[in-house]
Amino acid sequence: MAEPATRDVPQPPTGDPAVGQSKLKQAITGPLLYLFILGDVLGAGIYALMGTLSAEVGGALWAPLVLALLLALLTAGSYAELVTKYPKAGGAAIFAERAFRRPLVSFLVGFSMLAAGVTSAAGLSLAFAGDYLGTFVDLPPVPTAIAFLALIALLNARGISESLRGNVVMTVVEVSGLVIVIVVVAVMLGGGGGDVSRVGEFPVDANPALATLGAAIIAYYSFVGFETSANIAEEVREPSRVYPRALFGALATAGVIYVLVGLASAVALPPTELADSTGPLLAVVAATGVGVPTWVFSLIALVAVANGALLTMIMASRVTFGMAEQGLLPRSLGAVLPRRKTPWAAIAVTTAVAMALTTVGDISVLAETVVLLLLFVFISTNVAVLVLRRDRVDHAHFRVWTAVPVAGVASCLLLMSQQSGQVWLFGAILLAAGTVLYLVARARNRATAGR
Repeated sequence: MAEPATRDVPQPPTGDPAVGQSKLKQAITGPLLYLFILGDVLGAGIYALMGTLSAEVGGALWAPLVLALLLALLTAGSYAELVTKYPKAGGAAIFAERAFRRPLVSFLVGFSMLAAGVTSAAGLSLAFAGDYLGTFVDLPPVPTAIAFLALIALLNARGISESLRGNVVMTVVEVSGLVIVIVVVAVMLGGGGGDVSRVGEFPVDANPALATLGAAIIAYYSFVGFETSANIAEEVREPSRVYPRALFGALATAGVIYVLVGLASAVALPPTELADSTGPLLAVVAATGVGVPTWVFSLIALVAVANGALLTMIMASRVTFGMAEQGLLPRSLGAVLPRRKTPWAAIAVTTAVAMALTTVGDISVLAETVVLLLLFVFISTNVAVLVLRRDRVDHAHFRVWTAVPVAGVASCLLLMSQQSGQVWLFGAILLAAGTVLYLVARARNRATAGR
């Protein structure tokens, strides 16, 4: 995916540009970054995804997963080039500011990421406090979700190293649940059970190509999460060297795991049973006859949800910090803890907003709107790659083939075309609210500068 030339001019002896030029601590190594991305991509969605996909493609669950991975890799290639070229907190908002030189555009890109982050965190906290936790203890959902977000904020503020060490443990647990599904179905096959022929069967009345495309749009959302890593680039050691490896390695790993889980699900259960189940992987494990207690999967799901919330709030706070540093938000949000070097003001504000969203209750339409906003961010990032090709930097960086961001824009437009009118309306309302917030922040920053 990379062109042979990976640098614009010879690399200076000082090495990566992020070193020694940031208020944030460079504590993220290559393995930690890989696990950060993998944990964010896998998330909790896969535990419910197979039922939805089977309604579209029958037993051929692997096909839309492979297509979704290829679509995600297009935009990931653009992120790899821009992150290694400009390793600063703020991610897509910083790229947009450099490319388009329009503060409002940069703000709206960053605002879209923020809206996605805090809304996702609110939804995950409610999921954590709901049926998953109800397996073990009965507590009121909203207060529990708020307390959960407070704990996430404390871990986030303590330090990026501590946060990512927690992510390592939770990612291992998260992956282990999916490995259990694969292993128990393999045991089932070894004992003569299951039906391998189902993995190539589409619904009788479905066009395989159209069904695969429709299901890939759903499956694509399971790969969203890799973009959050762009917002911690300033805290990565040697980002130009380790970021592309961690990004593509994590996406490839997630893709392999997803495909294997898809194959295992089709082998273990008929598509109609998968589609009717609200906990399809639990149904798959139960169908194998292997004695895995149901509470084990509830515990794994809790860990997966908690991990997703932690990584999402890390992203949201870093976007806020980066935008404050660029003057797109009040500069007071760029304050960091002196010893910990974590953006405490940004963490406090984003956590408070997520806590407020937990009281809304039904945020399903808003969640779909967030996906639409993320596609807007992806289009901006893919276009920014092409615009910034004329901008030279004094260090080596990853360079993607020119055709990749072009195809990335096309893939995002394709996915956008599948959104409903109601979602587009909510997206427009959110962007209008963001524009007002930008104008307020700009006026405040001007007044502060004048004083």
